[in-house]
Amino acid sequence: MASASDRNPIIIGGLPSQVPDFDPEETQEWLDSLDAAVDERGRERARYLMLRLIERARERRVAVPEMRSTDYVNTIATRDEPFFPGNEEIERRILNATRWNAAVMVSRAQRPGIGVGGHIATFASSASLYDVGFNHFFRGKDEGDGGDQIFFQGHASPGVYARAYLLDRLSEQQLDAFRQEKSKAPYGLSSYPHPRLMPDFWEFPTVSMGLGPIGAIYQARMNRYMEARGIADTSKSHVWAYLGDGEMDEPESLGQLTLAAREGLDNLTFVVNCNLQRLDGPVRGNGKIIQELESVFRGAGWNVIKLIWDRSWDPLLAQDRDGILVNKMNSTPDGQFQTYATETGAYIRDHFFGEDQRLRAMVENMTDDQILHLGRGGHDHKKIYAAYAAARAHKGQPTVILAKTIKGWTLGPNFEGRNATHQMKKLTVDDLKRFRDRLHLPITDAQLENGAPPYYHPGRDSEEIQYMHDRRSALGGYVPSRVVRAKPLALPGDATYAAVKKGSGQQSIATTMAFVRLLKDLMRDKELGKRFVLIAPDEYRTFGMDSFFPSAKIYNPLGQQYEAVDRELLLAYKESPTGQMLHDGISEAGCTASLIAAGSAYATHGEPLIPVYVFYSMFGFQRTGDQFWQMADQLARGFVLGATAGRTTLTGEGLQHADGHSQLLASTNPGCVAYDPAYGYEIAHIVQDGLRRMYGPESEDVFYYLTVYNEPIQHPAEPADVDVEGILKGIHRVSAGTAGSIPAQIMASGVAVPWALEAQRILAEEWNVKADVWSATSWNELRREAVEVDRHNLLHPEEEQRVPYVTQKLSSGEGPFVAVSDWMRSVPDQISRWVPGAYTSLGADGFGFADTRGAARRFFHIDAQSVVLAVLTELAKAGRIDRSALKQAVDRYQLLDVAAAEPGAAGGDA
Repeated sequence: MASASDRNPIIIGGLPSQVPDFDPEETQEWLDSLDAAVDERGRERARYLMLRLIERARERRVAVPEMRSTDYVNTIATRDEPFFPGNEEIERRILNATRWNAAVMVSRAQRPGIGVGGHIATFASSASLYDVGFNHFFRGKDEGDGGDQIFFQGHASPGVYARAYLLDRLSEQQLDAFRQEKSKAPYGLSSYPHPRLMPDFWEFPTVSMGLGPIGAIYQARMNRYMEARGIADTSKSHVWAYLGDGEMDEPESLGQLTLAAREGLDNLTFVVNCNLQRLDGPVRGNGKIIQELESVFRGAGWNVIKLIWDRSWDPLLAQDRDGILVNKMNSTPDGQFQTYATETGAYIRDHFFGEDQRLRAMVENMTDDQILHLGRGGHDHKKIYAAYAAARAHKGQPTVILAKTIKGWTLGPNFEGRNATHQMKKLTVDDLKRFRDRLHLPITDAQLENGAPPYYHPGRDSEEIQYMHDRRSALGGYVPSRVVRAKPLALPGDATYAAVKKGSGQQSIATTMAFVRLLKDLMRDKELGKRFVLIAPDEYRTFGMDSFFPSAKIYNPLGQQYEAVDRELLLAYKESPTGQMLHDGISEAGCTASLIAAGSAYATHGEPLIPVYVFYSMFGFQRTGDQFWQMADQLARGFVLGATAGRTTLTGEGLQHADGHSQLLASTNPGCVAYDPAYGYEIAHIVQDGLRRMYGPESEDVFYYLTVYNEPIQHPAEPADVDVEGILKGIHRVSAGTAGSIPAQIMASGVAVPWALEAQRILAEEWNVKADVWSATSWNELRREAVEVDRHNLLHPEEEQRVPYVTQKLSSGEGPFVAVSDWMRSVPDQISRWVPGAYTSLGADGFGFADTRGAARRFFHIDAQSVVLAVLTELAKAGRIDRSALKQAVDRYQLLDVAAAEPGAAGGDA
């Protein structure tokens, strides 16, 4: 591995405008030499000499400015290509069988009566890129470690299935059940890489484009983090990410490139399949996407390998003494290259080579067919092998391989390079015959003309299949493969949670601080403590977590090479190569990628990590909701903390920071267990149960989302008769009414529980209403359980009908029922149909704004006085009180005047 100074230079290079020339005579000699080269040999020769000097300077570690873009040719010269160790003829036959089976699988899935389709053009373009990896580079898990982590391009999944079929990892019956996961269960294959749907096969979900690249970067970083902290030996693991050139337009694809370079992640290789097409047309019709990406990656500090031309171009480039061919390659836009991919050899001769007599002379001895088959580098096994080997050998930087291919390659003239190729799913009989002939497969016309086209398998004892097995054995087993070797963790007992359960006494603290206090106690545990991975987007101090800086420290592979400005303070900022905290900067997408990589380490490397990701709740499920879906798909585990939750708590920040809906968004994620606790003792039980469910003997593939607040309140001690089951299932009574004679029920969650308790007092003292107050720790879990009960009852009418938990729980209280929270009304309304009585809710519907907490709550009518009015309104509807009381309440509490509300508690960021 390169040294820290090599991997993280502060200055890359630049013109020495302020540096004195200590030897002007020598300088002039160099300048004269350049002038002579230009005058005597021409600009092209001088350019070549300059480029070689720059190359040699980098080899000798002389800091010179990086070139942002190089010629449109292969980075690795033919003379520098290593020996290809494989049997290219056998590998060609293997790849032909794989290509056929992938296309046939999709075509059969499009047959009448099924019509689920699939995508074949992406794999057709990238098949050779994968094949070289499978045969020579991708490490499996048989050696007991995590092997390599491979992020397959989602649309290429048919090719991965087709290869697995040849290896007897999948059956023909399974291929025929592609995209028919329920109707053909248990044989169904998922459309794309989905670990949740195929947990023994896929490791990383990638088809939500853009999430594969950022996921791969943070996976490579997590590998280094785990090794640095002594949790797992990941030194042999390499991360490969296969991406599309159109996919690189997604912000997440390029947004964290500098992190990979900054931390010297030479355990990471991007392979960008540059077939020059998006889903509907060219990526850069008027430009050159490979050149553009080269500039972006070089500028971000990556090692760039361009793989553009196959070996058939080598003789032509070798005779290009004037650089005229390279210039033509440089100046031809991508849109024109796509046209060449669909035209004849004669057209290419006239339009590509015909504009300059020197170019035409190069190919005058070539036939039109030979010109037609001048190929792209992404289809040449030897060129691909050279690029992969160079990427694996490179130290100090991550590598990107920009491989030029043709979308739909080998599928025939109706598919190759066509704008509509991505949407084409079915091959006609004529297409199949041409495809078969192109691949030299022993399949008869009759087999193609009668019924569905057959799969092709050369036989289990064939030379090809034995070769495949031998290569995978040498590389440590089959991929993709997801293996869970992690053992359950020894979890701490009740004593660890005792301090938080005691409450806050006379002190007022926010639920965020209650959680942080609990986290400190958990991290003191000898077994469990080291497995916590703290993650925050530049907000540790906001959440009161700066107290972890001195002990846990912030992970930085380079350590802290400066004197911190706050070094004299007790809670000084402290970076360390073995730090436990991930400080990912202002990037929620990056933090969530860290969360996913840490949360799936139990499967990736057989070592459980417990990520705790804390963020402004508005910027969680709203901003990175797609990644949370990816997290559920990847079966990742951990704790997600939506701090500064609620629409009226972060009062000074205004609209963009006011979260009144993340609980609703969380409810849409089936892998998410979401809670909105009010008190420290509730948090203690939720976290304890979360650790049991995610890391205990019968672990579940879920993650926990807790919304916590920045508003200080007094936390009561855990009552002696605490209803733990109610806390975990979503609702428990925190205060029974003791005064008044007219019954009512108030349900509240999170920061709204104190408002409900205040409303309880007012109702008893001023309106003779005896209200019970319930803490709804999870509206989502209550609804989820009730829906499952309804589903069971629907399908089993002959059995005794079950009763949802929320119905059972609330049946002991006489209504009406009023719900209140700092969320929009649709959050508590999730349970409305199962509440046993008249039900209404109050909520913070609409945009947030900057004001005092009291004014905001009065505006939304969710404060204690508004709760009183809501209860009285429901009682009036039921005829329990006179309706005149309602106007009295409105006037008494000045509910129409926002300015009349008490401002409420101020401050309390943590």
